[in-house]
Amino acid sequence: MPSSYSEVIGRFLQLLVAMKSALMAPWDSQLCEMSWHPQYRSSKFRHVYGKAASKEKCYDCVPITHSVHDNHFCAVNPHFIAVVTECAGGGAFLVIPIHQTGKLDPHYPRVCGHKGNVLDIKWNPFNDFVIASCSEDATVKIWDIPKHLLTKNITTPKKELLGHARRVGLIEWHPTANNILFSSGHDYKIMIWNLDTREDVLSNPVKILDAHKDVVLSMSFNTDGSLLATACRDKKIRLIDPRARTVLQEASYKSHRANKVLFLGNMKKLLSTGTSRWNNRQIALWDQNDLSVPLLEEDLDGSSGLLFPFYDSDTNMLYIVGKGDGNIRYYEISPEKPYLSYLMEYRSHLPQKGIGMMPKRGLEVSACEIFRFYKLIPTKSLIEPVSMIVPRRSESYQEDIYPLTTGGQPAMTAQEWLNGVNKGPLLVSLRPGSGPVNSLLQLPESEPPVKSPDLNKSQGGRMSPEEMQKKSEIKDSRNQLKVEERLPRNEHMRLSNGFDVFESPPPKTENELLQMFYRQQEEIRRLRELLNQREVKIKQLELELRNVYMDTGRY
Repeated sequence: MPSSYSEVIGRFLQLLVAMKSALMAPWDSQLCEMSWHPQYRSSKFRHVYGKAASKEKCYDCVPITHSVHDNHFCAVNPHFIAVVTECAGGGAFLVIPIHQTGKLDPHYPRVCGHKGNVLDIKWNPFNDFVIASCSEDATVKIWDIPKHLLTKNITTPKKELLGHARRVGLIEWHPTANNILFSSGHDYKIMIWNLDTREDVLSNPVKILDAHKDVVLSMSFNTDGSLLATACRDKKIRLIDPRARTVLQEASYKSHRANKVLFLGNMKKLLSTGTSRWNNRQIALWDQNDLSVPLLEEDLDGSSGLLFPFYDSDTNMLYIVGKGDGNIRYYEISPEKPYLSYLMEYRSHLPQKGIGMMPKRGLEVSACEIFRFYKLIPTKSLIEPVSMIVPRRSESYQEDIYPLTTGGQPAMTAQEWLNGVNKGPLLVSLRPGSGPVNSLLQLPESEPPVKSPDLNKSQGGRMSPEEMQKKSEIKDSRNQLKVEERLPRNEHMRLSNGFDVFESPPPKTENELLQMFYRQQEEIRRLRELLNQREVKIKQLELELRNVYMDTGRY
């Protein structure tokens, strides 16, 4: 027995310390392991914030539709903003010039030609003055929007697509082929339309996809438009080859009921939004090649509104917009675990009914704006732009947050895509003064195509294949000499994006090193594009030489 009361207290404290060290040993080891893998990884988009436009830059007194259909009800391009509106005796939508902010005239002209409510509108990605609309009257209409200010209602469409037996709820333009439109109706069919025809009324689509057993809720294309992902009311996600009309993958995961599905650029992944088994709003990430089990599931909250996903392939950022609330969550996507990194949340007390998105070529790069939403707020008859901004002190062009992005020109014709050709989008730079946005990448020195000789001329005027090849080699050498004479000697080491090896000092900070790294990435991407164009030109010349050789062999 201890002799004094102080010894008892001392031994008791020693026992408590020993118990604490024994209990905390496994936690200390875990903390040591976690210290090598920090929870917050470095990202230049970690401090992105949302900035709502001022009252003067909003669109006020806009009669937004009261339809309960789960769609965006808004479409935006660099020239116009289109919004579905209330209309008695049919369906209509407004087309407002993008710079015409403030209060809208109550007698402002409308686009009204549908006999039922308009359910979806989409701008042609390659023509800012053409828009498609679908309606409860089971039709899809294509409209020409005049470049000047509207003075009267537009009632006659450019084309009318008649093929669905029930109302049409979704339309999507092909991302790379010109004049290819997909439409989905409540007859459980997806129809593919080729608009490269002179007919004003089309009743026969080029292809019909009938793999669904219920209403299609969402459609999304991969980057080159060779694959189509759909979310259906039967709670299944399908990956479809639209030209072969075959289902490549099908997900029937019972713990996630998908409402919207989205391709995540070139990452070969899908993202879906929906509800969990306990009716919580949920997002799920899927492997494109295996839809049996999601790679990731994350519950957001217990609200009942739909979640609209938006993905920016240039910055790898994902935006989740909730219908019925004013919040916009945004994440960063990575190809490896943990796949999804939460960044921040834009909060507003004004709930949105629908949402529109400005294409990258319409953003304000001088303000470091990387995304722009247009919130439809029917309680105040207001359309409010919300800009997502990367905080930067410099006012110069930020190359690291503006890589080459999708331009405004198609990569191929509709018939090429229907014949099985796959091409990615034509990329352009957003740098001010870099030329028109809708121009594709050009070669440094454009060479005139080699003209095939006229076979109707006399035999003495015909050249042999060897002479043709010598002439083309001489022309190439002359063009190269012209380029060398035009450029000073020290300009040969200058890259096209403005980086000079001799004038620019070596990077001193991590930020400068990252900027140089992204410049080199952009240069490599540009050179690859030029190399592909050179290869195509070489193949064309080879074919022309072969044709000339075959023609000369006949005589």
